[in-house]
Amino acid sequence: MGDKVNNQLHELLDELRSYDTEREWFEFKENWFDQTQLGQYISALSNSAAIEGRKNAYFVWGIHNETHDVTGTNFNCNMDIKNEPLKHFLARQIYPDLNFNFEETNYEGKKVVVLTIPAARTVPTSFDNERFIRIGSSKESLRKYPEKESYLFDVLRHGFPTIENTPSKYQDLTFEKLFIYYGAKGLKLNPDNFKKNLNLLTEDGKYNILAQLLSDNSQIPLRVAIFSGKTKADKMYSIREFGYQCILYTLDEVLRYGDVLNILQADEKDRIVERKDVPLFENDAFREAVINAFVHNKWVTENEPMITVFSDKIEILSRGILPPEQTLEGFFRGESVPVNKKLSEIFLQLHISEKTGRGVPKITSTYGKSAYEFHENSIVVKIPFNWINNMGDKVGNKTGDNSQLNNTQSKIFSEIRNNPNITKPQIAQLVGVGKTTVDNAIAVLKQKGYIKRSGSNKTGFWEILNAGE
Repeated sequence: MGDKVNNQLHELLDELRSYDTEREWFEFKENWFDQTQLGQYISALSNSAAIEGRKNAYFVWGIHNETHDVTGTNFNCNMDIKNEPLKHFLARQIYPDLNFNFEETNYEGKKVVVLTIPAARTVPTSFDNERFIRIGSSKESLRKYPEKESYLFDVLRHGFPTIENTPSKYQDLTFEKLFIYYGAKGLKLNPDNFKKNLNLLTEDGKYNILAQLLSDNSQIPLRVAIFSGKTKADKMYSIREFGYQCILYTLDEVLRYGDVLNILQADEKDRIVERKDVPLFENDAFREAVINAFVHNKWVTENEPMITVFSDKIEILSRGILPPEQTLEGFFRGESVPVNKKLSEIFLQLHISEKTGRGVPKITSTYGKSAYEFHENSIVVKIPFNWINNMGDKVGNKTGDNSQLNNTQSKIFSEIRNNPNITKPQIAQLVGVGKTTVDNAIAVLKQKGYIKRSGSNKTGFWEILNAGE
């Protein structure tokens, strides 16, 4: 085997081992072998690869299925089954013909065998006249799961579902805000052909999921939840809800809200003349993480990204996993493969994102690769807070000199800083004072330049102007 093929196999194995558990399109074994069950696995993995939008599935010998340690294998892919070569035994019973391939390599000094299995294309792959599927890491008969079977046939007929080929449940869509947004960017949409140019219609002329996202009411919320401690088991302070509008506006609002959360802290250490203002977190990294979450979210499921604020970090979660053509190594190098191709093009056209692929490298250069967590159905970016003073559990519970404020005013300011969405009744309950006291304290905080109100009393939030240094 040539060096190039070996290197490609090793990159593949590196990627497969990087997952926390096996996926429905690959399986690890050490020395296991059963010729009939192997044929069933080929059917199951081929069909599951099609459902997952993967070009190939993989069966690997020589890697522990739980620890993913390289153990090596004594499996011989060139063996005979009753005087018949194994490959022929398998191919004879697989329908339709499948160009599967065994490859052996020396990986980390040990023998590893990789069986590459093409995804099903026109009809489901069967073995010995029966079709199989993967449910988690288990191999099951496809007929036991009629919903999976129906979905597989739909994928094979119409292709892997995307926001462009999947019709929206909502067909009475309007796009006034989209035209305004483009105009504000110095671009003009043509009312006669914008639906075609932006790929907002399916082949049969229905509005697709992309059209729904860009419409005046996307029907999809986006929430920012704030917790008092480091986990979701701690008390939730607030939920700020965005969405139910064109997602371009939702994105802008979320990024502006990040500016509200990113308080400036006074660094008095080694101060000679001027103090140094230190932000709570790296704003560029936050911005890139949020934009990437919007661009690469699996919107076809109509599940939105999720942003969670803890006392020590922000987590930005996007639904779905890396696209089939995206390797983990390429991902960290910034070689982006868009999950939602047309949406990515629109973001580029509007100069929301760049084609330089700097987003992921920007985040990893600041916080390392450990900032990313890859789960079965989601990708999470963790952006830690850079507290420069001693902190309590509460977000924004910053120590400092509030000598201009009395005790009650300081307490009320702390609650507002901890939760910019807090209401006056909530403040009164938390601090243990009456409505008049809250009104008077807020008037003082505004007068002294600590806070201002952004938006209406019902839907707005408190903007922190002075962090209380």
